[in-house]
Amino acid sequence: MEPGSGDQLSASSVLESLGLGADEDFSHDEAACLGRVVIMHGASANVIWQECDGSEGSGLCSLAKGLAKTPVAGDWVVVLERRIVDVMVRRSELRRPHPYGRDPQVMAANVDVVMIVIAVNLDLNQRLLERLTMMALDSGATPVVVVTKVDGTEDADAFCTQVKEHIPDVRVVLTSSLTKEGIDEVRGLLPAGVTAVMLGSSGAGKTSLLNALEGIDELTRSVSRGGEGRHATSTRKLYRLASGGVLLDIPGIRLPEIVADQHSLEQVFDDVDELALRCRFRNCHHESDDGCAVRAAVDSGALAASRFELWRGVHEGATTDLADAPRDRRRAREALRGSDEKA
Repeated sequence: MEPGSGDQLSASSVLESLGLGADEDFSHDEAACLGRVVIMHGASANVIWQECDGSEGSGLCSLAKGLAKTPVAGDWVVVLERRIVDVMVRRSELRRPHPYGRDPQVMAANVDVVMIVIAVNLDLNQRLLERLTMMALDSGATPVVVVTKVDGTEDADAFCTQVKEHIPDVRVVLTSSLTKEGIDEVRGLLPAGVTAVMLGSSGAGKTSLLNALEGIDELTRSVSRGGEGRHATSTRKLYRLASGGVLLDIPGIRLPEIVADQHSLEQVFDDVDELALRCRFRNCHHESDDGCAVRAAVDSGALAASRFELWRGVHEGATTDLADAPRDRRRAREALRGSDEKA
């Protein structure tokens, strides 16, 4: 179903079709309407809302002055006379740094599942994969890797194995928009009350995946074999799916900077941290130090060199010293476990 299609839904199902969960209850002025942002246009936004009589309304709404925060796609908002007068508390924020060093940009709000879309016919970009996974974990959403275009290769299983080497605890789904392989499995990730977002580089097949899921015909543009080309998706959109869930489709992105909290880093790099704790010297910098367990793992092939470089880059950009970071995190985990046991 296209956003703003005008179909009239029952009083309860209008907001449910937009992804409102059973445990979410946003109070607002009875004269106003609750809705969800579909697309932002600078100082205005396309919104779908539930009218006071229970019917569905949609249209372009301006932003009232004095809003506590600027809405983004996926936000729940209060609409009064075609103006957004309030933005509800977000349960999650998918963020990336501002290109000019300002506060991080919120790409999407209230997301439950982040589908990281990568094409099997392109070389695996480990840095992009790991950073997108960290962005998903940081938002509080569940990351899922969706591998596309598996009909064009006989090495899909090997590609899947390669993905799992870098993010071992993340679910991977192999799909083909042509043969429909894996499409039902993706649908199963998007039941009623769940909002998902697709992230991936240009040419990864996000729009084709959306077409396969819903049988719609979104604009697509050809890309080269190397994945270069104009983005098929140029605006953020929200789709209500036949499976009951909501899919937020945003433009393809290039290698983003990491916006991740400590918990996200623990989940993604816990294996490297454990190796670092086995180093002979506490102040090991994992270069040419004697007894370095991390370097030994890289040399033996047990740890991918690209994964180690990303781990090192993350910590070198942080305030915590590289050698102390794993121990600091372990102490924090032990302290947390101790407080839980006392409770």
